[in-house]
Amino acid sequence: MSYSESFTIDTEVVPAEFSDLLEFVYYYYLLPHQELFSNIRKIIFNQENLLSFTYTPEKRLRIDVEIKAGRPIQVEVMSIGEIPRTIINRLKKSLLINIQLFEEKVRRTTLYFAWVKGEKIAPEKMPTTRKRAADRLFTETMLLFYIILIGASIFLFFIIGFYAIIFVIIFQLIAVLLSDRIMARLGGWRIDFKNPYVYLLQYHMPVEEYKEFLNKYGKDTALKMKKEIYERSIALGKNLDCSLGEEVFSKYGIKCVPERMSTKTINIYDIVKKATEKFGLPMPKVVISNTMVPNAAATGPSPSHGTVVITTGLLVQLEEDEILSVIGHELGHLKGRDPLILFGIISTEYLLRIFVFLDIFLLFPLLYLILAMGIIYFIAKFFEARADLLSAMRLGQPQVLAEALRKIGFRRLQFERKPTYRVQSWLGLDPHPPIYFRVDRLGRLDNPERVKHPLFQSIKDVINGFRSALRAT
Repeated sequence: MSYSESFTIDTEVVPAEFSDLLEFVYYYYLLPHQELFSNIRKIIFNQENLLSFTYTPEKRLRIDVEIKAGRPIQVEVMSIGEIPRTIINRLKKSLLINIQLFEEKVRRTTLYFAWVKGEKIAPEKMPTTRKRAADRLFTETMLLFYIILIGASIFLFFIIGFYAIIFVIIFQLIAVLLSDRIMARLGGWRIDFKNPYVYLLQYHMPVEEYKEFLNKYGKDTALKMKKEIYERSIALGKNLDCSLGEEVFSKYGIKCVPERMSTKTINIYDIVKKATEKFGLPMPKVVISNTMVPNAAATGPSPSHGTVVITTGLLVQLEEDEILSVIGHELGHLKGRDPLILFGIISTEYLLRIFVFLDIFLLFPLLYLILAMGIIYFIAKFFEARADLLSAMRLGQPQVLAEALRKIGFRRLQFERKPTYRVQSWLGLDPHPPIYFRVDRLGRLDNPERVKHPLFQSIKDVINGFRSALRAT
């Protein structure tokens, strides 16, 4: 009996790059693993780019695969007899990683523009080390901020004595109570019901053309182009397209080709509002950070005093349902009051260090801090896992959140295929569990709404995930 199944993979690749995408998969995935793949053919049929091959993951299992480039990419698998689900998932994961690698390559020669109507026009850029550090202080449930302050208290202790303990804890509490306002100021563009849209445009250029553009006009030209495109389109209520772009692009030696352009208009306010309604929460402040690193964060002392920050990089790489699922994760932190809880955990460790374990700390300061911080970051993984679970429970789409995590963390997924690296991911100073664990866990959630105690379930899952990683080494 013949068996067939199909699935899709979303991509931000523009039509002009479809052929190169399949070439990339051929050279960097199929050719290096010729023991698994045979009968490889790349053809154009009815103006569609196709890549077909035979996949032999096991001796008696032969799977015919056809990939059709498009948005989304369509993959069809056929075999005599049913294909094990683990085999299909393995193939999908490998294809997704290779597609993400190609997208990363394409981004190096792509012009990106993002606007929020009425907000200051600023250049798209990768954040500096200083900006990353500033953002992390008030994201990731403020864990890094707490730890830095506790570290600073050691020096304060020698200056003002035991008053340093009171000062640091009070300062931390004030910071967490005001964290939503602080993050709103650090973020960037404000989104509200009167101004709900983010406008995105990406234009891919061939490598040589991109180099010539930079050499002739320089990187600052992109900001001039951005202002001119805005004034000729969004400011006038017109759509972004090549007819408008040509007026601007041609001034800078670029012939606007529609197949190289992609545009999005995303109603961010509606997406966040939909998520808050599912969670039964008030609408938080929403801020767009104009950086190409895909990320989102939430902070605030309570569900009614929260700020959600979303980067333009996340909006470029994810589809709207995936953005919704990521917002659900961030609202899970606000719902659980995670910043306040972690403030309590850090403060408790600090007080125990001073009043209970001071002798041990003075004898073995480095060893004590490594152990204490390792435990705190491991506990923080419980709350990150709970935020995943709450998103799945409230929004009912665990597979979509898993897909979003695959896209955002595809680089880490590559490394986490190695058992030794998986253990490092569990023990590192990162509040998030490893990506592979989060993706696999969400993939097994058939009925997340049946979970009665999300935190207890998350603690159990994290501990079991860590034990499994240890056994695999």
